[in-house]
This record gives sequence, C-alpha cells and structure tokens, in this order.
Amino acid sequence: MKIVLLDAITLGDADISIIGGEGEFTAYEMTSPCEVADRIKDAVIVVTNKVYLGIDEMVSAEKLKLIAVTATGYNNVDIEEAKKRGIKVANVKDYSTESVAQYTIACMMSLMMNLNRYDRAVKAGEWEASSTFTLLKYPVTEMNGKTLGIVGYGAIGKRVGEMAEALGMKVIVAKRPNVTYDDPKRMDFQEVLRTVDVLCIHCPLSDETRNLISHEELDMMKKKSFIINPARGGIIDEIALADALKKEKIGGAALDVLETEPPKGGSPLFSLDNVLITPHIAWSTFESRTRLLEGVKKNIKDFKSGILKGIGE
Repeated sequence: MKIVLLDAITLGDADISIIGGEGEFTAYEMTSPCEVADRIKDAVIVVTNKVYLGIDEMVSAEKLKLIAVTATGYNNVDIEEAKKRGIKVANVKDYSTESVAQYTIACMMSLMMNLNRYDRAVKAGEWEASSTFTLLKYPVTEMNGKTLGIVGYGAIGKRVGEMAEALGMKVIVAKRPNVTYDDPKRMDFQEVLRTVDVLCIHCPLSDETRNLISHEELDMMKKKSFIINPARGGIIDEIALADALKKEKIGGAALDVLETEPPKGGSPLFSLDNVLITPHIAWSTFESRTRLLEGVKKNIKDFKSGILKGIGE
C-alpha cells in the first residue's frame, strides 16, 4: 500500500516514521501545485497538511482511497469530489489543545507585563541609560482578578479557561452573534466586549465569523484591554485592529495568524510595538506534532481495518 506525504516540512522535527511503517512510504519536504498529480498517481493514501487536493489532483490518482489530513481543518480538500470518487478524508481532532492553550496564556502574560516592549528597550540601551536600577517606561499589570472573555468554547477555549481560572482570573464565555446556545451562562457578545480585560479568540473561520472583530467591536473594548487570536486570520479585521492599536484604543494584541499566510507585502501591524505577532506556531509544540502523527497513524490503521469513518460519512 503506497503512502505519500506531500509536505513533511509542516511537521518540523517530529518523527514521521510514526506513519512510515504503515506501508510503502514516500515523504516530500514540500509539493508545489504542479507536482501533486505526478506524486500521487500511484498512491493509495495521501497525507497532507496544506497541499490542496481537488478534482484536478484526484483525477490522476486512480488508486487513491484515503486522504489523511495532518490537521483539524480540512479546507485544503474538495470533500464533495472525494465523496464522488469513493475517497475517504480523515482529519485529527484535539491534538493541539495543550499547545494552543499554553500559547494563549504565554501571550497574555507577555502583554500584561509588556515583555515585548521592555525587551526592545533594554537592547536599545534604555536600561543602561536609566538613572535608577529599573525602567518603568511601560505599564504592567497582574492577571489575578482580571476578566477573560472567550469566543469559541470548544476543547481549546475550555482549557484556556481552566488555566486562566487557576491564575486567578474570572472567565466569561461569549455568545457569537446569530448563534443559538443552550448554555444560560454564556453572555451577550457586545457585553463581553465591554467587560473584558482580555479577549481570546478560539472559534473557526467561517462566513459568520469573518471580521467578527472590526472597528465597531474594538471601539466597545476597554482602553487597556488586550485581544489574542491563535485561531484563524480573518476573524479579526486587520486594518481595524491596526487602527485601534495605533490610536491606543486598546492596550495591545497578540496574533498567531494573519489573513494571508505567509504575509505578502508586509502589514500595517508590523510597524506597531503594541502587537505581538508569531508565524502560526501556537499548535506546533513537539508533543502536539507527535500526537498529530499518532492520530494520522490511527486513521490509517482504521482505514486498513475497514472501520474508519471519514469526514461527512
């Protein structure tokens, strides 16, 4: 059974031999769109993270029976086309919960202590030039007693809430606009925006959540509040956020995702010192990537045993 991994580079230093033992295994560091068809033409199983598989790619892969996505999201696969061709598609859920939750709390701490700004100030010689033993240029505040608002209360949102409560924060959960909830404890979205000291985004990107946070929403937030988004670019309007940060309408932001990844041609956010931006790494602890590969291995084993339930089945 031929297994082809199209973008091993997205798994970093994780041990891809975890899945390599399940068949005749070929791994490519990266695969461009024009290379896909040739590389998967004899494959029974294709493993991919971000390489797109649609009708043009599937038409050449007559033996293909399983697309194993090394992620939770599967927007890189034409699910309907796969169904038509009898190809199962399987993703891996909840492998990155601890990693993303840890990232979120780390960002919260960094923002509240202004670590990014102080690091730059020290390296620029400002501490050296100080007349006292310290440098109190930027405000710092404690997490204890502050209010965290969570948008998206799945496995990651709940874990972030648990961690925040352990650090003494009050946690409230937002109702997303135009969504009906059975949970009476969820608060109105606008009320959450006005109340929180920190807002964390943990919901998927969809037509309903695109630009969920824009000018109007940012204007509702406290002047010293922070916003953290390790979910998906596009949920926060980047132009609106840059404007709010530049005018100091909010205290700061931390982003692990942007609307275009990798970013092309820069961003108005890049020149601001009250925003922390990382290159989509919240999910990527070594332990998380190892769990991801173990999940892919299980999907392959279940497929070989005839018990795999694919997406949409």
